[in-house]
Amino acid sequence: MLRCLLSELNDDLQPLAAAAVKATEQSYAPYSGFHVGAAALLENGMIVTGSNQENAAYPSGLCAERVTLFHAGHQYPDIPVMALAIAAATKGEQVESISPCGACRQVLLETEQRYGKPVKVLLCGRKDVIIAESAESLLPLCFGTNDLKNHR
Repeated sequence: MLRCLLSELNDDLQPLAAAAVKATEQSYAPYSGFHVGAAALLENGMIVTGSNQENAAYPSGLCAERVTLFHAGHQYPDIPVMALAIAAATKGEQVESISPCGACRQVLLETEQRYGKPVKVLLCGRKDVIIAESAESLLPLCFGTNDLKNHR
């Protein structure tokens, strides 16, 4: 994994990180106050965004990463996701660091396997960005499509 300043991101990734930060503003987080935004860069250059959507029955809510990836998969099913940026804010301030939950890591892995291409993951903090070159690197000893192929 690589760590850099937000300002050091290349021209392709700067708008993606900015879109994730902006997406935190559309979060519905009345219970936790933890507003998460995500932005997916598709192979055709399009950016798709999403935010976390909470529910009083906590398991019924959905994380920003899954909202974004499911939306991209539905709207653009044949266009691979190349990168996903994630940002979070609380009390109107961007947090120092953010990392996807286990369920989101699993969905990221499935997205990689669906398209047969790595998905770069940007964890956007207030000043720094941690870049994982693939979703699989965030989920060691992962369970994925290859594990199911032998059981069909």
